[in-house]
This record gives sequence, structure tokens and C-alpha cells, in this order.
Amino acid sequence: MSTTARHPPPTTRLRRWLVLAAVSAGLLLISVDMTVLYTALPTLTGDLHADASQKLWIINAYPLVMAGLLLGAGTLGDRVGHKRMYLIGLVLFGTASVMAAYAPSPPVLIAARAFLAVGAAAMMPATLSLIRVTFTDERERGVAIGVWGTMAMAGAALGPIVGGLLLEYFWWGSVFLVNVPVVLVALVMTVLVAPGGSGGSDRPWDLIASLQVMVGLVGVVYAIKEATSPAPSWVEVAVAVAAALVGFWLFVRRQRGQAHPLIDFALLRDPRILVGVLAAGMAMLATAGVQLVLTQRLQLVMDFSPFHAGLVVAAMAAGALPVGVVVGALLYRTGTRPAISAGLLTAGLGTLIVLASTSAPLGWTVLGLLVAGAGTGAAMTAASAAIVGNAPAHRAGMASSVEEVSYELGSLIGVAVLGSLLAAAYTGTVRLPEGSPESAADSLDQARMVAERVGGADATALLEAATDAFDNGYRLTLVVATGVLLASGVFGALHGRRRTP
Repeated sequence: MSTTARHPPPTTRLRRWLVLAAVSAGLLLISVDMTVLYTALPTLTGDLHADASQKLWIINAYPLVMAGLLLGAGTLGDRVGHKRMYLIGLVLFGTASVMAAYAPSPPVLIAARAFLAVGAAAMMPATLSLIRVTFTDERERGVAIGVWGTMAMAGAALGPIVGGLLLEYFWWGSVFLVNVPVVLVALVMTVLVAPGGSGGSDRPWDLIASLQVMVGLVGVVYAIKEATSPAPSWVEVAVAVAAALVGFWLFVRRQRGQAHPLIDFALLRDPRILVGVLAAGMAMLATAGVQLVLTQRLQLVMDFSPFHAGLVVAAMAAGALPVGVVVGALLYRTGTRPAISAGLLTAGLGTLIVLASTSAPLGWTVLGLLVAGAGTGAAMTAASAAIVGNAPAHRAGMASSVEEVSYELGSLIGVAVLGSLLAAAYTGTVRLPEGSPESAADSLDQARMVAERVGGADATALLEAATDAFDNGYRLTLVVATGVLLASGVFGALHGRRRTP
């Protein structure tokens, strides 16, 4: 018997919106922790004496482990109950936050970040599933999903701001410890207002399949990360690709023979769900990449502090939140496909404005970010509604996990691919003055360090050459991001147009 059958959703309007507040708090924590270390990393690595490899894993342990566990976590929530999964995830997340805050060494911090990902993976599918079972009215559900969809973008945008603000007054561990009071409030609210239930005892959780898909997803992400690093190990790339292929092949083969599969591939045969999954991934790929390269340019070229750079990038969240809520309220009239397509095309237009404003006053960049955020907020809201709203009720956790895996992989691939394009364009086009140290050709960060040592006219010429090369890469990444968004918008408009009810 399903969760909703055993425990009907809350009937009072206030209680329904309190459930939304409780799950939104958890999602905001998950998203903030994806980006909060962007500003805190230099400080904490200096205090912990972390080397380059350890810094990489401090950042990547969280998204890698979460991407691998998400799919299995959603199906496990269908079995044990989504409220129970959300509460378990909150407890794990809060415990891991304390471990990370007081980590005495890089290996402990890496382990704590992986532990954080376990809690996040338990929470994420449950947040969307609890919305599904709580909001039975289609219009209310659309608004709730709109709030849910924009929380992810808001959290990612707030991460660098939160990190920069806390570091002005506290030590680096505060960026983790700030999670604890939010976890406690969300725990109490969830216990009091969320619909309960023990899940479906007739739905076995396939641990072997969860491990197989985790191997496949982690292999893909690791291969991308290693292949796009400054000095890639192609042996490691080949091993990661081989592991990914084997993991996915075993997973698909196992799913086809299971009475209760971890993922029902019939979900993706619905064009509404397929377009929603692709839209979520492509929107986050472009958004994460744009935020990464713009944040670097604001700090390295325009000399913004991390806190002020984060405030500028937060314009995307400012555009996304109100539009996402409004679009969510109108989905019952417009349908999801038009909103997805229009949102992606609008986001592409916003990114194009950011690209065109490279040499213009900052206000034009902010305008472009607002437009891009509005489009992405609309697309993400409609994509979430398309996936969860069109999946069968007993597949709510599964559908939520599929969407969130797409979201996480889109973010990871966007940072890896667009970040590598930026680096490759810099090293390929930089023309340093004669006699400049070779290290200045590696990155704009290195060039700035060299210029500080050299000083005088030589430093000015060096910085001009390095800045020009960086801007070449910056423009290239924005062109690619714009192309991804526009192409995805056209695909969303055309795919399944005749078959979608």
C-alpha cells in the first residue's frame, strides 16, 4: 500500500504550506553546500595544509557521492516512506556538518563531505515526493513545485555569498556549522506537519542495482573531471570510462529482468517526462557554467571581492524565484512543454545579453542575469512539474530521483566542460610579453601572482595580455552556454508535440 493511502495528505491550507517550508529548507541547505566552498576554500586549505589533489576532492566528494546515490535513494523512499527518508537525511546532514566544521585534517574533511552527500541524497528525492503527496490540487501543486524549483538555484547562488559573509566574521568551519540550526528547525516542522507512512512493503529496494548505477555515474563524472584537468591522466580517464560503461550495462541488464526495477525506463517513453529530464539537465549545465566563469571574471578581472561577486551572480536567483512561482501557478492552464521551451529560450537570451555586455557597464550584465534567471526559473519549474506530475503516484520517488540526477549531472558537467573551455582558450590564446615567466601562461590567477612580483610597466603589460586571453575564454564559454540553452529550447518545443496530451 502506498504512503498516500495509509496517511492522507494534510487537509488544511496552512499545514500544506508548512510542509513546503520544511522541505524547501532542506533543499536550500543541499544547494548552498554545492557552492559555499568557492569562497571558503582558500582559507580552509591554508589552515589544513591541503595539497592540490586534496582540494579537488574536498570540492568534488559532495556532488560525486550525491549523484551516485540519488537514484537508489528515491526508490528506497518509495519503500520506507518519504517522510522517514527526509528525517533520516536531515539527521545525517546535520551530523556531517558538525564533523566537517571541526575536521582536523583534509582526509577527515573529505570524508565528512562524502557523509554530507549521503544525507543530501536521502533528502532530495523526498522533498519533491512529499510535495507530490501533500498538494493534491493541481494549481497549488504547481505553485509549490515553482517554489521548490527555484530553491535549488537560489541556494547555489547564495552559497558564495554565505561563505564570503561568514568568513568576514568567523573561521572557515562556520560555513558548515550554520547548517545545524536550519536542520533542527526543519526536523521539528517535518515531524509535526508532513504526511507520514511506512511506504510500500511490497517494493523491494535493489541494493545491487543502486551500487551499479553509482559506479556508472561516478565513473562518468570522474572521467569528465580528470579529462578536463590541466594535466589529465589518460589512464585514469580510460579506467573511469570503462567502469562507467560496465556499471551502466550491468544496471540496465538487471533492471530489465526485475519485477520492481530501480528505474522504470517506461517513464522516459513519455515525451513530457523526457523533455523535463533533458531540460533540467541542460538548464543547470548552462547555469552552473555561467556562474563559474562570471564569478571568476568579476574577481580576477574586475577586482570584486568574493562577497560582492556573489551578490552580482545572485541576480540569477532574483530573477528565478518570482518567475518560477508565477509559472508554477499557471502550469495548469499552459501545460509544461510551452513553459519549458519559452523558459530555455529566455535563458538563452539572457546569457546572450551577458555575453554582449562584456565591455559594457555592469548594469547590463545584471540585466542579462535577471533575464537568464527568469528563463531558467520557468524552465526548471515546468520541468519538475512535467516529471513528477506525469509519473504514476507509486513512482513518485523514482521520478524525483531521475530529475535530480539530471540536475546534479548537469551542474557537474557544466562546471567541468565550460570550466575546461575557459582554461583551454586562455592557454591557447595568451600572448605574454617577452621574458615573462612560463607559469603566467597557465591561468589568470598565476599571471596576477607573477605581476605582483614583477611590478612596474612589465606587470601592466603582462596583466593586459592575460586579461585579454581570459576574456577570449569567457566569451567562448558564454557562446557555448547560449547555444545549449537555445538548442534545448527548440528541442523542447518540437519533441513530442503531436503525441503529448
